[in-house]
Amino acid sequence: MRSQMEKAELFRALHARPGAFIIPNPWDAGTAKLLAAMGFEALATTSLGLANTLGSATVSLDAIIENCRAIAEATDLPVNADLENCGADDPKTAANAITRAAEAGVVGGSIEDFTGDPRKPIYDFSLAVERVQAAVEAARALSFPFTLTARAENFLHGRKDIDDTIKRLQAFEAAGADVLYSPGLYDIDTIRTVVSSVGKPFNLVMGFADPTLTVPQLSDAGVKRISVGGAMERYALAAFLKCAREMKERGAFTYVRDMAPIGEIRAAFR
Repeated sequence: MRSQMEKAELFRALHARPGAFIIPNPWDAGTAKLLAAMGFEALATTSLGLANTLGSATVSLDAIIENCRAIAEATDLPVNADLENCGADDPKTAANAITRAAEAGVVGGSIEDFTGDPRKPIYDFSLAVERVQAAVEAARALSFPFTLTARAENFLHGRKDIDDTIKRLQAFEAAGADVLYSPGLYDIDTIRTVVSSVGKPFNLVMGFADPTLTVPQLSDAGVKRISVGGAMERYALAAFLKCAREMKERGAFTYVRDMAPIGEIRAAFR
C-alpha cells in the first residue's frame, strides 16, 4: 500500500499533468475496490451517496469521516473527501474537518459555501471566503500536501448568478484553494466561461452537467478533474428499484440475467 504522502503526491501530479482526468465517486469500500480494479487513478467520496445508503436525507460529519476512512483504507488510490460545509458555520470549527479528514486517510477534501439551511442556502461572501481561508490554513498545517477544493454552490440552490459564482471562485483561489468547483454548471459554454475565469484546476461534476459531454470536450474547455457526485449510486438505486418493481408488479425475476459476474466482484475484493 502507498503511504499517505505518496498518495498525496500522486494526487497533486494528476492535477498538474495535461488534460482532464476522471475521479469517480464510490460510496463504500466495495465500490471503491471495484473502481480501483478497473484502473481509475483516484477516488472521491460522495455525501449524497452515503446519505442514501444510510436511508437519510442528510448525513453527519462524523458519518462522513468514517466513510472517508473506509474508502481510503480500501485501496491504495488517493481519495478526495466530500466534506459538505465541514459541519460548522464558524471558520475555525469548519477547518477542523480538514484535519479530521486527513487523519482518516484522505489526501484532499472540499469546503463549500452551502449553509445546509434551505431558507438561506449560501453563506455571505465575506464569511464564505473566511471559511476557505481557515480551511487552507488547516490544510497547510498538515505533514503532507493536502489538496483543498473550494466549492461555490450557487447553481445548485436556485442562484444561477454566474458573476457572483465567478467572484466567489476567484476569491477562493486568492485565499489559497488548490482546486475550484461549482456544481450545477450544465452547458459547455457556461463551463468554459467559468473555467477560463480562474487559474487553478477546476472540478466539474457530471451529475448535473449535460450528459452528452465527453472527456475530450471538457478537457478542451479547460476542465481538469471530472467527478460524478452521487450519480453512480443513484444509478445503482435505479437498478435496485427496477428489480424490486419487476418482482412486486410482475412476479418476475428476469433481472438476474444482468447481475454483475461474481468472479469479477471476488477478483476485485481479494
